Amino acid sequence: MSDHGHSHGHDHAGHSHGATADSDKRWLAGALAVIVVFLLGEVVVGLLAQSLALLSDAAHMLTDAASIVLALWAIRLAARPAAGRMTYGWKRAEILSAQANGLTLLGLAAWLTYEAIRRLIDPPDVTGGLVLVTALVGIAVNVLASWMISRANRTSLNVEGAYQHILNDLFAFIATAVAGLIIMLTGFTRADGIATLIVVVLMVKAGVSLVRASGRIFLEAAPAYLDPVEIGSEMAAVDSVIEVHDLHIWEITSGTPSLSAHILVAENADSHAVRAAVATMLAEKHHIDHTVLQVDYTDHDECPDTDHEHIPHCQDAHGPVHRKTTASN
Repeated sequence: MSDHGHSHGHDHAGHSHGATADSDKRWLAGALAVIVVFLLGEVVVGLLAQSLALLSDAAHMLTDAASIVLALWAIRLAARPAAGRMTYGWKRAEILSAQANGLTLLGLAAWLTYEAIRRLIDPPDVTGGLVLVTALVGIAVNVLASWMISRANRTSLNVEGAYQHILNDLFAFIATAVAGLIIMLTGFTRADGIATLIVVVLMVKAGVSLVRASGRIFLEAAPAYLDPVEIGSEMAAVDSVIEVHDLHIWEITSGTPSLSAHILVAENADSHAVRAAVATMLAEKHHIDHTVLQVDYTDHDECPDTDHEHIPHCQDAHGPVHRKTTASN
């Protein structure tokens, strides 16, 4: 006899997610408009000043605009309901967007490294005044765009990806402004290439972080803030639970952890009450609202080799087995 329990907070979460998604779209669209207007002007000035730092900033801002467009598209896809073969809906589109943002940061960093080194070896003439003025305007534009995106829900890896693009561009403009000032005061044109390399370091750091975080979700790893061993022990410590195995914790998209497990309970236990107690503990202590729990009876405190029929999966459990004795140690 078994009790297959499924609990979640879809109705409430869906309503709040919809409201959040609409707000996110408004802030992202506002940041996009600000960036595109400035981007067009920066390309013109960068060509006139022959500044790689400005042109690299413009290229980065182009990826900023693309990242916001991608984020908006992913939000729209993620809002589609689960249907047909898409049993989770399109929520993972947001993670695809975040990974694409991370990869474009790394690709752009590689290209800028090559160009910066080339210019350090053979520096062109750079008009420091134009670089400085444009960079100062760029700082103001990126502060505004960063503030707009920070108003959106940054717990979404999708929104965070777009935010990291804009934040790195802000750092780029600060470095470019410093380079422009140095060129004006000293004529040291290699400052342009050095500023670009400083920005590259920041881009690599943000890109690796986004790729790693999105990769964890694609590999169905447990979120970094949830410890499966600790959670398994806490589930096993619930009254009447004998054993917990086949415990899986993953994220459908950032901020929406899910859990499934096979739970063995004492023969005289109320399986429905046990399932409810475990689900409540997971929701209240770990904020895991989407759980699928299979509860089966056993009259044994351990899993004997000979009683394999009454205790399914004991011989081939996925991952660690959590038992009452383990939980109490």
